[in-house]
Amino acid sequence: MRRFPAGQNTKPLTHQILVMRPHLAGADYRRVGQAPDLYTVRISGHLGPTALSAFPSMVAQLEGGDTVLTGLLDRSALYGVLAEIEVLGLDLVELRRRLPRQCQGT
Repeated sequence: MRRFPAGQNTKPLTHQILVMRPHLAGADYRRVGQAPDLYTVRISGHLGPTALSAFPSMVAQLEGGDTVLTGLLDRSALYGVLAEIEVLGLDLVELRRRLPRQCQGT
């Protein structure tokens, strides 16, 4: 049991956790099951094996001073990759969705 010095407030602390209000699906609700697209993600610097392990579904290539990750991602997987980049404190240089005609040549 936690003891408080005399005169201090002994009420338990309450914390508010803000959440997004529920909302109805918009007119584009059918896009949720969207098929994956090919994406390239350019990150500044050369990523080592530990950092690359955060992106298991992507292929890494070094280009100049950057690391380019390429992979098939649906919308939720794309947001997951972006979240990993943010959590790891990496510098995102470019995010590109490849068009089908660009996929054939690479």
